[in-house]
Amino acid sequence: MKKNVSLFTTCIVDVYYPQVGVATLELLESLGCKVDYPKEQTCCGQPAFNSGYFKDSKKSMRNMIKVFEHAEYVVSPSGSCAFMFKEYPHIFDDEPEWKVRAEKLAAKTYELTQFLVNVLGVEDLGAKLVGKGTYHTSCHMTRLLGVKEEPFKLLNKVSNLEMIPLPDADRCCGFGGTFAVKMSDISEQVVDEKAKSIISTGANYLIGADAGCLLNIAGRLQRLGREDIKVLHIAEVLNSK
Repeated sequence: MKKNVSLFTTCIVDVYYPQVGVATLELLESLGCKVDYPKEQTCCGQPAFNSGYFKDSKKSMRNMIKVFEHAEYVVSPSGSCAFMFKEYPHIFDDEPEWKVRAEKLAAKTYELTQFLVNVLGVEDLGAKLVGKGTYHTSCHMTRLLGVKEEPFKLLNKVSNLEMIPLPDADRCCGFGGTFAVKMSDISEQVVDEKAKSIISTGANYLIGADAGCLLNIAGRLQRLGREDIKVLHIAEVLNSK
């Protein structure tokens, strides 16, 4: 049965990686989904909320609840932002009406690979990418959202792509949203370790499912003179033919 999907692209994808939004759209449509893109969507409120601006962040959250209220499914190419939607019901504990509306949004929100594997039941998308890849497991997506195996199930079906385990894969990349700005010296050391682990694999591609992590890692690899390692969102890989 055709699924009606509302696409939540996230701020970083919109500003820095529009091609990821396009790849996500094309993937979903190729699988028979009817996709709409609510133009009124903005930030999910996570940066402000995590920085302690609780009252102000709720303005963004209320907007997002209203924007996606019509949706059958909400799908995002970001585990971090998808998880933030799951947090809305807790944040609105003291506002019963908004809490109920937030619960409905949380229940129908999925990260992209989670939706592909667990809702659509798809693992082989007929993708093809020649070379060696290694995968960065982002913190929010794995530890909080609980999406761990789905990306690997999909990547292992990509033709001609040899996946190499990433040493210390469970370690943070140092992005952490506003952490990378507020604690830049520490963030630099963390992402430097991550970049060296990636380099040690000999991979041609660093693949991930959270644009914030990819932005941070790509910047460090560039500063280390390793532009030869291409940084790709998993949506781009799965949409490659």
